[in-house]
Amino acid sequence: MLKNVVGLVTGGASGLGKATVERFIREGARVTLCDLPSSQGPEVAKSLGENCLFAPVDVTKPEDVESALALTKGTFGRLDATINCAGIGVAFKVYNFNKNKPHDLNDFIKVQMVNTVGTFNVIRLSVGLMGQNQPDDDNQRGVIVNTASVAAFDGQMGQAAYSASKGAIVGMTLPLARDLAAQGIRVNTIAPGLFDTPLLSSLPEKVRAYLAKTVPNPSRLGNPDEYAALVQHLVLNHMMNGETIRCDGAIRMQP
Repeated sequence: MLKNVVGLVTGGASGLGKATVERFIREGARVTLCDLPSSQGPEVAKSLGENCLFAPVDVTKPEDVESALALTKGTFGRLDATINCAGIGVAFKVYNFNKNKPHDLNDFIKVQMVNTVGTFNVIRLSVGLMGQNQPDDDNQRGVIVNTASVAAFDGQMGQAAYSASKGAIVGMTLPLARDLAAQGIRVNTIAPGLFDTPLLSSLPEKVRAYLAKTVPNPSRLGNPDEYAALVQHLVLNHMMNGETIRCDGAIRMQP
């Protein structure tokens, strides 16, 4: 159970983030759902009741994150868990030799800004509010859970930008955990494989079936609530710290 836990979830209007918000509310937590103003965030938050607030947030903008944290403190009085699910991707090879065109640098930069810089921005501001909590009997004040991807380890063709951004999230997990250890704030990262999110839902059924078969066991797409269940475990298990966990059915992405 997550009773008395106050969480903040970025990318909370869809996919893995939405599943996490739904599970947290179901388990008794109170949640600030953060997503872009153009998202379905207000509708999702309203459907989940008074224990869920929507905050319009672009994770790359400090003022947006600060406003969401102020809303969280003003409404719920504290922050115990920040879950970073906001992210984007592009698919381009480093050079298109048919068109004599290199990978657009702005596309590469944008993915790093949202996925890596955005994640760090939310962390650096969130822990200030977490640090105000009174430590529990285990000297714990809060926890951060980030979202990387199996692409951080075995990225496919055309995924240099995305893989670089997710690899950076993996790379900063341990140093952040070490930075925050004295304050009793833990940091972990989940690296999901192929999950049944809106991105994959838009694909033709033949493609979805093929992708499902590439997962060794269980041979299917992941259910977003399975990701959310792992988030819940990481929030509750105090010995989980400084770790990146693959949640992927043993898939290893092929070129």
